[in-house]
Amino acid sequence: MNIVYQPIGIIHSPFNSIKGMPIQPTGAQGVRGRVEVNPEYARGLTDLEGFSHIILLYHFHKATKYKLMATPFMDTQPHGLFSTRAPKRPNAIGISVVRLLSRDKNILHIENIDILNDTPLLDIKPYTPEFDHHPVDRIGWLERVKGQSQKVQADNRFA
Repeated sequence: MNIVYQPIGIIHSPFNSIKGMPIQPTGAQGVRGRVEVNPEYARGLTDLEGFSHIILLYHFHKATKYKLMATPFMDTQPHGLFSTRAPKRPNAIGISVVRLLSRDKNILHIENIDILNDTPLLDIKPYTPEFDHHPVDRIGWLERVKGQSQKVQADNRFA
């Protein structure tokens, strides 16, 4: 089976280099960007401004070959790729929950962006706490590094 996705837009951010970027939206508090949705999809943005947060699904366009073991930014030990959010994946799909500030036709103004400039946008979904927030009782290896995502920045390990 061959699956092909076409970008529906492009994500603009102040990050032109992977090195030094925040590794999650929690480390990008107050950082603004914009999502430029292709005009043919603009009608699909109707009513989106009623949500304070949105989920962006995007293509890690700078990611190359993946390995099934990855050493994430917040650790020095390798972990199974699927227990990390490393960008080098078999399907290089990224996900970020960002704050939606406003909409101007096909442009979404957002905040708390942790995405590389000119990243291809695959989809947008509204963030809904009733659907998307779940109490958890374990977070695996991340338990040891809890709270570091706000301080740690990307280096070149996934460039």
